[in-house]
Amino acid sequence: MVDGLLSLFGALIAPCRCAFCIGVAPDRPFCDGCRDSLPWNRSACPVCALPQKTGVAHVCASCATNAPQYDLAWSAFRYEAPIDQAIHGLKYHAQFRHARLLGAAMADVLAQRALPLPDLLLPMPLHPSRLRQRGYNQALELARGITRLLKIDIDVGSAQRIRATADQIGQRAAARRRNVKGVFAAAASLQGIHLAIVDDVMTTGSTVEELARACRAAGAARIEVWTAARAV
Repeated sequence: MVDGLLSLFGALIAPCRCAFCIGVAPDRPFCDGCRDSLPWNRSACPVCALPQKTGVAHVCASCATNAPQYDLAWSAFRYEAPIDQAIHGLKYHAQFRHARLLGAAMADVLAQRALPLPDLLLPMPLHPSRLRQRGYNQALELARGITRLLKIDIDVGSAQRIRATADQIGQRAAARRRNVKGVFAAAASLQGIHLAIVDDVMTTGSTVEELARACRAAGAARIEVWTAARAV
């Protein structure tokens, strides 16, 4: 079934139909059968969302040694097929239907959690030059997909990327940290706010860590990180 899922990502989410097949899926993006075939990130570090091989989630060694600037990270999927190809299509080819599907899948899980939902969603900001080049922010498109169900306000003005950086693909963790150091600024409007940073993929966590640092300095009370996928 997985081999054929990518071609079906183009299907729009119907109110009572699975996006991957003709099965009925009331109020959900896909039916139970298709849902079970996807690479869900079910066993992961509860702090940074790093996928784990064991069935019981535990705090990873890195988080136990150095707590991140955010309170917790959550990723719906592991960065594997067909999710990786869907994210690539959204990020580089303006395939917004993938944002609607991924956002709906994220929201479907998040709606069932016991923790309180945040006050607002903060899409990972792009530098104005990158935004002009790409024409859209894939993180904002994901946030829109999430909030269709969760009804959380989206904030696109309280955090900015103030310095352009090179693409981080292929860079090691240390280089990524240097690349993003000091690139974000956050406004005092975040004082006392519970927020969730939304992005497509979390790899080393360097970028979200730096944005969380700026939000924490601006007074954010609780910071979560929500991504569609988490790389190992």
